[in-house]
Amino acid sequence: MSKAFTKESDDADDDELQLPALPPGGKNYITPTGYAAMRNELLGLIDVDRPKVVDAVHWAASNGDRSENGDYIYGKKRLREIDRRIRFLTKRMEMAVIAEPSLHFGNDQIFFGATVTYVDDADQERTVKIVGIDEANSALGEVSWVSPIARTLLKARVGDVLRLVMPERVAEIEVLAVEYPKVPALAIAP
Repeated sequence: MSKAFTKESDDADDDELQLPALPPGGKNYITPTGYAAMRNELLGLIDVDRPKVVDAVHWAASNGDRSENGDYIYGKKRLREIDRRIRFLTKRMEMAVIAEPSLHFGNDQIFFGATVTYVDDADQERTVKIVGIDEANSALGEVSWVSPIARTLLKARVGDVLRLVMPERVAEIEVLAVEYPKVPALAIAP
């Protein structure tokens, strides 16, 4: 079979990871914890994962025929995935604006980084933490600051009754509590 029919494209732009949308003129806010997690992932990819895969590809390439070498083919594919993730993380970190939620400690108004407890019109109590687009994890109760619930909650205060617009209906929610992390001991000036 001709190599013209088996060669994969090395140009990964066609399947580049899409960046989550930011509001027009918006910034990519992120908590210090979220930024540190992204940085750790990036450094792990650069310092650990990529060198391992490069070594595996080099070893597989030295075994001869590359067209039917599964280790080589898989290694090259994995290397493209790692490089794509490195580009993605680099772009996101370049545009990130680190916002320190502990600056609002003790405040009852909702800003980025707040952990908010509210009750909906079905008397169901929920707690969410408002974080950056790149760090939101709904399984942990974290929501992106551009999500509908976060946009409804931002700038509200404890006791406020708000209207949460959802595709199927409009619900009333009441803010019960707002919490921020304490200022780290190292950040307090003597």
